[in-house]
Amino acid sequence: MEHILTQLLETIISMGYFGVALALMIEIIPSELVLAYGGFMVGSGHLSFIGTVIAGTIGATVAQVFLYWIGAYGGRPFLEKYGKYLLIHKKHLDVSERWFQKYGAGVVFFARFVPVVRQAISLPAGIAKMPLSKFIFYTLLATVPWCILFIYLGEKLGQSWDQIKTVTAPYLDTAAVIIIAIAVLIIIIKMFSSRRKFKP
Repeated sequence: MEHILTQLLETIISMGYFGVALALMIEIIPSELVLAYGGFMVGSGHLSFIGTVIAGTIGATVAQVFLYWIGAYGGRPFLEKYGKYLLIHKKHLDVSERWFQKYGAGVVFFARFVPVVRQAISLPAGIAKMPLSKFIFYTLLATVPWCILFIYLGEKLGQSWDQIKTVTAPYLDTAAVIIIAIAVLIIIIKMFSSRRKFKP
């Protein structure tokens, strides 16, 4: 299976920047692997770093906007029925919906770094009819550094680009905990600020 995915990835990325964007749009292969292989191609001189970052950002953002629209126009019933075909299961939807309701629009940024809800968070944002411009802004804010990081690491790993998940797993887990802690802290600060504002 891993060999098949690698061949598929090589075939798609052989199309250059369009291939990088397309691979992230269809999201059949995890974005970490796509970007790491893109970084390997940068190191091999086939692509430029900036061009790969731009292509990756466009592809990933289009994919999230597509999920946003599904949430906005299909709603929860549609997602529960057909979400499995998008590799999004009910438990992912439940978690992302709770996060969105609890933490608000800003969670669209923070959730991009958390494996379980990274993709699914776009769905409740659509269901809640979050302004599309704000959704795209938060998505870009998270997507750009994500692309830069994995393309850079893929370039540095070279032929070992496919080990990207093993290399980054400990750091991503730590980052996820830190990001969740920051999100909770921001919510607590906002709650205290609101109480002070309405205090007679």
